[in-house]
Amino acid sequence: MRPLDGITVLDLTRVLSGPYCTMLLGDMGARIIKIEQPGKGDDTRAWGPPFLAGESAYFLSINRNKESVTVDFKRPDGRRILDRLLEKADVLVENFRPGTLDKLGLDYATVATTHPRLVYCSVSGFGQTGPRRPEPGYDAIMQAEGGLMSITGPSDGPSFRLGVAIADIVTGMFAAYGTALALFARERTGRGQNVDIAMLDSVAALLTYQAGNFFASGAVPTRLGNRHPSIVPYETFTASDGDFIVAVGTDEQWQKFRAAAGLEDEERFRTNRQRVTAYDELRPVVAQAIQKKPRQFWIDTLSAAGVPCGSVRNLQELFDDPQVGAREMIAHIEHSTIGALRVLGVPIKLSDTPGAVRTPPPLLGQHTESILGEIGFEQSAIDELRAGRII
Repeated sequence: MRPLDGITVLDLTRVLSGPYCTMLLGDMGARIIKIEQPGKGDDTRAWGPPFLAGESAYFLSINRNKESVTVDFKRPDGRRILDRLLEKADVLVENFRPGTLDKLGLDYATVATTHPRLVYCSVSGFGQTGPRRPEPGYDAIMQAEGGLMSITGPSDGPSFRLGVAIADIVTGMFAAYGTALALFARERTGRGQNVDIAMLDSVAALLTYQAGNFFASGAVPTRLGNRHPSIVPYETFTASDGDFIVAVGTDEQWQKFRAAAGLEDEERFRTNRQRVTAYDELRPVVAQAIQKKPRQFWIDTLSAAGVPCGSVRNLQELFDDPQVGAREMIAHIEHSTIGALRVLGVPIKLSDTPGAVRTPPPLLGQHTESILGEIGFEQSAIDELRAGRII
């Protein structure tokens, strides 16, 4: 048993935020029927290189546990297919620009009249309300406009975006969370509802203590490189052979760190408040001590002393870590054209109803005929739809 067994999700999304949401739901047992454009499919099917046996590595990373149906639902015959699928669906997830589906009569208000139990999740750049509702949303723009880039990067250099599309990913997470909440509420009320998730909201929600500091002081946070605005030392340092990070979160840990690094017990650095205030004086002292020894020496020494620290690792080093294997964060699955395929595992560990990587990312339209057969189409009708390029 999995938490969402028996739940059917009609997935009208593409690119990253929506597909990430539906992947999370699929990991937990939901049946995900991914609706794609005939002959083209999800935009990310063409994003690359790299490709594996013609399949985009980008697409493969976020579309496991799904079935692919190709249908042009903007045409009447295709719309009839979508309507039949809606009759079986518990959830619809879409990430079109607000207003797009209204023109097709597929907006929440219209669909809810005939499917009152449907949970309808809308993912967009700026949300379904507000003056910027019609604008499109792109990850890099949201990292910029959401304030995240203003606090990311070196203090004396340009703003940086994160190395992954964090705006898209966190929006997908919130969308999956909101969908699960709406399904839980439906168990009590018997009614579905609209889940409205905006990328701008999602990025703003990530700001947490940075926003709290701003609300408290009125001071606009600036870029600090890898240092923490409220805790010192809490950043990367360069050893004789590479970078590692130290996270001294308490004054007790500072004393352990100081002793392990051979630093004097100076009164001016004893409390975190003092260390934050005297950062410009303390940082060079710490950096000078650390650069004398190799990274592994510091990792071993500080870990033994009870000081949180870690190497700045590349992906090869990460996935070679036995801990990652023990946590099943690399899943192995058989793909029909690629063969053995590695994908990321499920990060949420449930003791009684665990999620799982059950099926590989689908080929374009792989399940069109089987699913149309499920909803009552004869083979002759399916052949006609294919000849007419409806599917």
